[in-house]
Amino acid sequence: MNHPNRKMRYLLLAGVLINGVGSTSLLAQNSVETQKTSADYKPAFAGQTRINAVKTTTPLSIAVINSKLENPWGISVMPDGRFLISQKYGNMVILQANGTLSKTITGLPKVDASGQGGLLDVTLAPDFAKSRMVYWAYAEPQEKGVLLAIAKGKLSANETAIENQTIIYRATPAYGGKLQYGSRIVFDKNGNLFVSTGERSGNDIRIQAQYLNSSLGKILHLTPAGKPVPNGPFAKQADARPEIYAYGLRNPDGLAINPQTGELWEAEFGPKGGDEVNIIKPGKNYGWPIITYGTEYSGKKVGDGIQQKEGMEQPIYYWNPSISPGSIAFYNSSKIAEWKGNLFVGALSGSHIIRLVIKNNKIVGEERLLADKGERFRDLVEGRDGALYAITDGGNLYKIAKK
Repeated sequence: MNHPNRKMRYLLLAGVLINGVGSTSLLAQNSVETQKTSADYKPAFAGQTRINAVKTTTPLSIAVINSKLENPWGISVMPDGRFLISQKYGNMVILQANGTLSKTITGLPKVDASGQGGLLDVTLAPDFAKSRMVYWAYAEPQEKGVLLAIAKGKLSANETAIENQTIIYRATPAYGGKLQYGSRIVFDKNGNLFVSTGERSGNDIRIQAQYLNSSLGKILHLTPAGKPVPNGPFAKQADARPEIYAYGLRNPDGLAINPQTGELWEAEFGPKGGDEVNIIKPGKNYGWPIITYGTEYSGKKVGDGIQQKEGMEQPIYYWNPSISPGSIAFYNSSKIAEWKGNLFVGALSGSHIIRLVIKNNKIVGEERLLADKGERFRDLVEGRDGALYAITDGGNLYKIAKK
């Protein structure tokens, strides 16, 4: 008969041998992730991946309140509780708070909707109730290639058009590929924009995520006119674009400000594995494509196959295998008290919504919701009523509320 302490020592040793970090292996025994990793990489610290599973105890009501959206991409809540939603092939719709279609907005710029392009994120100005200004991102066709464009305009009185449309920024260089535009737009407390840009995927261009003279693979900090916010981290560097706030990102489709701390959080697609959550700090390098917890889709190493390097930031959390984080949103309502302060992630290939519990800027618990729906969750938002709303590539709008 084995002595209990001997058995525990064996389990701890096994954890060290398998995962390299004993405490992480113990956490993994209670993780929501049951699949093998695509790479045998060790996390930089305990709890960086496969954290303890948690479960919502509040009874939830889950309902599809609109099933006729056409490839929705971004969702914003209007001051009166209605929803403004962008759709990939070039228009926007306004839904009533109950999900009923209210208006269709046409006459927007031509988009390149091939691949991962199209009409992408949409965001309302902080003073929208007065200004009626809308900001959106889209894949703009060029003579040679495609680029991410950021535009703005005023929602018309009849809510069927955007007036005085202006492109305020183009993420250059343009590129012939049709993947990884990034493109979430978030306003800071001063009314300026944080914009995420993808590095466009190709082996011949992705290194530009490390270049400070390129817009690609970055978090940009722009004024409402599309100019660099003054005194940015690279404003005095001659060979750098002054609008760059942070760099070294792959395809950052998740961007949100933590309402409890004011910090900017980001989620991005890794290659095969290595999807990340980062807290974005000004001037910091987040490592792509030099460091990653993923591999090439072929299974080969990315670059030198390293996960840590001095001067490059570690993700506070990562997933392997991939879940494909299409969006993130903080829950700040007291309607579902146990969710307050949690970060929600819309998973595309993972086909679920992830709930991450945060303590002192560390992930301490993970839950997967709506995994039985078979949906690709494209964007998330907290409604005026304290419910969580999610749009899917399949054209549905979900309402997740307290019963």
